[in-house]
Amino acid sequence: MVFNGDVQTGSVMIWAGAVFDFFDGFSARVLNKFSSIGKDLDSFADIITFCFLPASILYILIEQGAQLFILPFFGFLLVLFGALRLAKFNNDTRQPDFFYGLPVPASGIFVSAFPFISNSGDSDINSIITSQYSLIGIAVLLSLMMVSDIKLMSLKFKNFSFQANWYRYVLIITSLFLIVFIHIVALPIIILLYVVLSIALNIAE
Repeated sequence: MVFNGDVQTGSVMIWAGAVFDFFDGFSARVLNKFSSIGKDLDSFADIITFCFLPASILYILIEQGAQLFILPFFGFLLVLFGALRLAKFNNDTRQPDFFYGLPVPASGIFVSAFPFISNSGDSDINSIITSQYSLIGIAVLLSLMMVSDIKLMSLKFKNFSFQANWYRYVLIITSLFLIVFIHIVALPIIILLYVVLSIALNIAE
């Protein structure tokens, strides 16, 4: 659908994948069922849902205004760096409660908003945000963030105590308000808020 020009449906599939990805991990924790094969299969699914699909969306969006044939391929940096990030995650024992580097679902959700941004709000601002060079810059930045060593919080709840999870609740409640008031445009802002809040927690430690 994306390569036929239906990039908005591609974004919806990213959101659907995020829901299934959440309940996949949630079910595994509730049932206490883990395996190395399951971890690898989860990563393979993540590469398609949160790396290849968003990369394909960026490819199509950049291609619409690209003057050089090579420029749209910058979108596929998400696949290369996303695969590296997943391989690092599967072999990194530091990440049970925190992430090091931007999780690939966050990267994919960030990209998923762009097919809708051009049809909302100020057209001049939106044209700058969704220009080919802005999208290339976003692809490069997300790729570097995924393989960085920046410590970011996990949204995995071990219990529902407010004291132990206050920062998770702050992010979730703020995100809900943003989605209600500014809709799809809120998604990149939520991911940025997630990164900023995580960095603030690191400084406060």
